Amino acid sequence: MKKYVNILKENGIKVTPQRLEIMKYLDEHMTHPDVEKIYSDLKKKNPALSKTTVYNTLEILRKYNIVQVLTISESELRYDFKNTLHHHFLCKSCGKIIDIDVECPKLNKMLKGKYKVDEVHGYFKGICNVCRGKRKTVTNN
Repeated sequence: MKKYVNILKENGIKVTPQRLEIMKYLDEHMTHPDVEKIYSDLKKKNPALSKTTVYNTLEILRKYNIVQVLTISESELRYDFKNTLHHHFLCKSCGKIIDIDVECPKLNKMLKGKYKVDEVHGYFKGICNVCRGKRKTVTNN
């Protein structure tokens, strides 16, 4: 938990048990969960946790660039603790979101220019290897 305490303190954010648990959850569950998933999983261990607390914590973490908010699935916000520049792939079959480390060829030009880049969102959508394998199996039978 010391890692999360340090992150909060470095950003001048009050350290609370709920914030620590949410950060730990996001760090350990790199599945890009939505609020409902975070809330339902953490509620099992902490029955006093409210959904409002989860929303408010995620908003504070987003405001200080501790988490990224993904709008890749269009119908919901998903959260990512990995705050380095990277892209995401959404499987349109199973809904899984996968991190992709891809270099953006234009980014260095922008950083050396007149622009200050705070966020980069690169989304790829298609069918993951697992789902492609399932489709081939169904087709071949």
